[in-house]
Amino acid sequence: MSGLTGLIAGLALVVFQGAAVQQAPPPTPDPADWWSPEVPRPPPELEPLYNRRLGKTEQPIPIDNGVEPLLYRLWGLQPLQNQILRKGELVLEVWARPARGVRQAVVRLTLRRDGRAFVQARAGLGCCTPEIGRRVDINAELGEPLIQALKAVPAAPAWSQPRAVIVDYGGGAVSALCVDGVSWDVTLLTPGQARHLRRACDDAEVGSIASILATAVGAAVGRDPRFDAVLPRGADFSRQQRAYDDLLAAGGTLRPAERNRPQPPTVSPPDEPTEPENPL
Repeated sequence: MSGLTGLIAGLALVVFQGAAVQQAPPPTPDPADWWSPEVPRPPPELEPLYNRRLGKTEQPIPIDNGVEPLLYRLWGLQPLQNQILRKGELVLEVWARPARGVRQAVVRLTLRRDGRAFVQARAGLGCCTPEIGRRVDINAELGEPLIQALKAVPAAPAWSQPRAVIVDYGGGAVSALCVDGVSWDVTLLTPGQARHLRRACDDAEVGSIASILATAVGAAVGRDPRFDAVLPRGADFSRQQRAYDDLLAAGGTLRPAERNRPQPPTVSPPDEPTEPENPL
């Protein structure tokens, strides 16, 4: 028995030593490696205009829509100030700010010169913490009917209106007071130019940009019910469109508000890119 006991003890020692060898701590990693991971290229749904850089003769397009670059980062979007457009491209961006509560939503549509278009939509709580609370992200490619609607947006007559307006029903102008409803900021970015419109929650004001809102919001609703809950009427702006049509029919108009200011200046981009591109 003593021999068997010794054999078992010897085997146990070998197993213990093997386990000790296997459990040896790994070598300490080089801290510099932490800063140089392989960064995969993002999909076009997430980054439609990935890795574009200004050419030698290009200038950044002036953006003046009240949204700072850092705020875009908090919403998980590339700043609009960083977007570089080529001939035939555009970006349409809409911010929705309900008068009640701290819920907000932003929808960005991007049309590339290769004919593909994408929607990036966000909804969340813009309050109380540095980050955006309960954020919902939508990133998707658009189908052909939505692409055609997006292509028609730059020709909308609304872009010739003042940036900020008040409603004149024919007997004097009235400034909208938002105690309910939604206020909207709309920005159209085309090569060399950015145009911005701000409309309060007055139906006639919002109705003046109803077709633009229907295109932008219509590209985002129906993809995530949590996003849809922020805008319960979805992409239906028919009531606001009727209010604007009735205003014009009665001889009323939209007048520049006191806070109205000129659109940002334009720049002259080159017709062709100055660096090779490999769009996905």
